[in-house]
Amino acid sequence: MAKAVQQRTLKTRARLLEVAQALVKQGGYEALRVEEVVLGAGVAKGTFFAHFRDKDALMEILIGAELDACLDQAEAGETPDSVDAIVAALAPYHRCISAERYVFDVALRYSGAAAIAEIGPIARTFERYFRLVEGWMASGPFRRDVSPALLAEGVQAFAIQALSLQFCALHEATAFEDRLKVYLDAWLLPGS
Repeated sequence: MAKAVQQRTLKTRARLLEVAQALVKQGGYEALRVEEVVLGAGVAKGTFFAHFRDKDALMEILIGAELDACLDQAEAGETPDSVDAIVAALAPYHRCISAERYVFDVALRYSGAAAIAEIGPIARTFERYFRLVEGWMASGPFRRDVSPALLAEGVQAFAIQALSLQFCALHEATAFEDRLKVYLDAWLLPGS
């Protein structure tokens, strides 16, 4: 009997996620409403909250999955050997995280975890991004006076800074990629 309940619970959760993904494709993340998700899934609002503590918890799963898919794409490509190639390889991830201000805000909020139990899909993508770039730094023609881990932290920090400035009216005239290239040239290839 317990297996039937568990199977039904898994199907309900999958249905909620499926409906939410479809709604996001139609109107974006910020426009998504819990009421639309439960209506589309044919469940009560309480059922939604039995699976997700709030809308942001659902968003963390959806955004985390999308960011993971972007990192899959970056990992499947060639190892970047220049700043331009790094920016190009990470472009899908950066486009995803900056597609909407809401997505960027949720991603930053969930990018770190205060405790191991709080590590979720978005925090894992930030760690995965770091490890991917660290590997590129170890094998690429970049500065050697600091560790690949520190170089990777810098790439990630500069990417977040460049993304943040995209949402600032004072800095919106400079394209994200152009700003990131300036930062990474200075960080990864000093004196060039």
